[in-house]
Amino acid sequence: MRKPCCDKEGTNKGAWSKQEDQKLIDYIRTHGEGCWRSLPKAAGLDRCGKSCRLRWINYLRPDIKRGNFGQDEEDLIIKLHALLGNRWSLIAGRLPGRTDNEVKNYWNSHIRRKLISMGIDPNNHRLNQIPLRPPPKCDVSASATSSESTNNECKPSPPPQPQPQPLKPSVNKTTDRVSDSLDLNLDLTIAFPSPPATSAEEKRRVSKTRMTKQVESSEPVPTLLLF
Repeated sequence: MRKPCCDKEGTNKGAWSKQEDQKLIDYIRTHGEGCWRSLPKAAGLDRCGKSCRLRWINYLRPDIKRGNFGQDEEDLIIKLHALLGNRWSLIAGRLPGRTDNEVKNYWNSHIRRKLISMGIDPNNHRLNQIPLRPPPKCDVSASATSSESTNNECKPSPPPQPQPQPLKPSVNKTTDRVSDSLDLNLDLTIAFPSPPATSAEEKRRVSKTRMTKQVESSEPVPTLLLF
């Protein structure tokens, strides 16, 4: 396990004062950067060695470039990030006067948001595939108070229906014959012909002759006795 750079007990924390900045500048100008662990005691600072290094690199270094990033610097950061990723120290080494912390902050606050607004993924620098918008679905349980325009958009247009054609009467001779035969109500009873009408006198004569025949038939027939 790596040992800490210095004993953090009794060290000053917080914002740097102008006197501390001047002590750090004077010491590095005369002795150079050297070892950051031993620099705070040699410079007479109650600071951690890591704090002195970050203060010098990010704020007190004489070749630091101040001001906003230009368009050429922004384009270079995008190209280097596509090749190197989040290696901010290597990216800052290609930008003279810029620190890795400054480049990282500018990427997260400006460039990343700009790429997202342009539809580019800031991680792989590729265009985001925007999914197609699905067609609107008709809700069966929608309220009856919805406007007619929305209902018409949801309902598909019905297919054209064929016009009804007039029915032609079907001619079937066999069925017509059978139906006619079924509808006939024929009376097939046989009756004897009635005798011709006669007068009353003839009727009386006929009745007398019938009576005489009956009387004659009722008389006994004589029999011959044989001895």
